[in-house]
Amino acid sequence: MIDFRVAKQRHRGPHPQDAELFAERQWEALRNAVADFSWLLGRGYAHDSALKLVGDRFQLTARQRTAVSRASCSDSQRESRQKGKLAKAELAGKALLLDGFNVLTTVEAALGGGVILRCRDGCFRDMALKTPPKRLNESAKRLPSWGRRKSFGIWTNRSPTAAV
Repeated sequence: MIDFRVAKQRHRGPHPQDAELFAERQWEALRNAVADFSWLLGRGYAHDSALKLVGDRFQLTARQRTAVSRASCSDSQRESRQKGKLAKAELAGKALLLDGFNVLTTVEAALGGGVILRCRDGCFRDMALKTPPKRLNESAKRLPSWGRRKSFGIWTNRSPTAAV
């Protein structure tokens, strides 16, 4: 059994202002900002310029702008990502390569009460800082054992986590 208890150190938990910045009353503005930003990306606008324009229009904080950026993509990017999506039945009996660092940080953020974004492309992304697991005791302990217990997948570690 995998132990998912959250350690006392909540490195990947919520930012102190997340309750206010991502409260339900903010959702409409954030969704509209994602739609506008995605539209601009689809028309070739530069990422940073488009994000500033949309962030200013909706009076978003830096953290809310980061969320909008992470949750957005152009229509063509979304379609491309959807084409690569496989049904559960298509995966049966096949090896699955997982980026253990990204999976682990998102799970830790969720367990710590952090913001998890349901993004325009259907993926879920966290807002956690990407601190390498070797710097966080709870991550360093979980990554090797979690990988061994998942017989359906192979964990991969990309730099800077390869030293774990």
